[in-house]
Amino acid sequence: MKMLITGGAGFIGSNFIVCMRKWHPDHTLVCLDKLTYAGNLATLKPVMDEPGFKFIKADIADREAVYGVFEAEKPDVVVNFAAESHVDRSIENPSVFLETNVMGTQALLDACRKYGIQRYHQVSTDEVYGDLPLDRPELFFTEQTPLHTSSPYSASKASADLLCNAYHRTYGLPITISRCSNNYGPYQFPEKLIPLMIANALADKPLPVYGEGLNVRDWLYVEDHCAAIDLILQQGKIGQVYNIGGHNEMKNIDIVKMILSILGKPESLITYVTDRKGHDMRYAIDPTLIHSELGWLPVTKFEDGIRTTVQWYLDNRPWWERIICGEYQADNERMFTN
Repeated sequence: MKMLITGGAGFIGSNFIVCMRKWHPDHTLVCLDKLTYAGNLATLKPVMDEPGFKFIKADIADREAVYGVFEAEKPDVVVNFAAESHVDRSIENPSVFLETNVMGTQALLDACRKYGIQRYHQVSTDEVYGDLPLDRPELFFTEQTPLHTSSPYSASKASADLLCNAYHRTYGLPITISRCSNNYGPYQFPEKLIPLMIANALADKPLPVYGEGLNVRDWLYVEDHCAAIDLILQQGKIGQVYNIGGHNEMKNIDIVKMILSILGKPESLITYVTDRKGHDMRYAIDPTLIHSELGWLPVTKFEDGIRTTVQWYLDNRPWWERIICGEYQADNERMFTN
């Protein structure tokens, strides 16, 4: 099987590629990535020279480039991780998110129609559902929860999901969609909560926490997420949306304190900052459907996963330090040229 993985130089996409090389060494993997600020070729270094892997630098919103890739590579399956994903950035510049997340998805779907594929899988987010109240712990997002977006980012992802559903119903395109909770693990870009707190704590810098840090997220270890997508590709029902959750609801402030404890740093480093505009209070996914239909459950307990993640950032300081200082983008150019 030949698989086109878009956004494969990003956090979840790169972990998926590494997992697929391990779980399905007979697959041919083609990674397409624009190498924006969130893409890092150093993440793909373990697989870059393997015979079953190929990297192509391109923008999914560049229709001509996308069609060229489909024409040349003839993928059987497409998994779309490519997305602008940082909520704060979407508040500052919504148009970039619409271009990549909506128009880019449409370009991929049109290419799938034109050249034919066995499956198109859209990697989405639980943020398309909006949020849940903190005082209703019995409420969870299911696949039937209405879309109710809060930010330009989540609105762009919801739009992409609706496009996928429309292409399935109108054109019969074989699509599946997964909506995941917050991922964490190796190779996450250091602007996100967990790696940012680790990096700042190691440097004895203030740890900025929005509001009072009471926002609740359902945390999913990235390899568990990759396993769920792999299972959906093999056994998932065409046209189905699957929620992928980690059963690990945590307040942001509790995660920050846990990281400080693991690193032996004082809680006095915590600094409370003005809350984000439209900040969702609680995300919580009910993954009953993917468990009952496909047998998937997360296997990584948060207490284990967070320690593994902190240790990875300790062991791989050059990777994230080069991102923080900006040198990684020059590295990307050199690696791509070579």
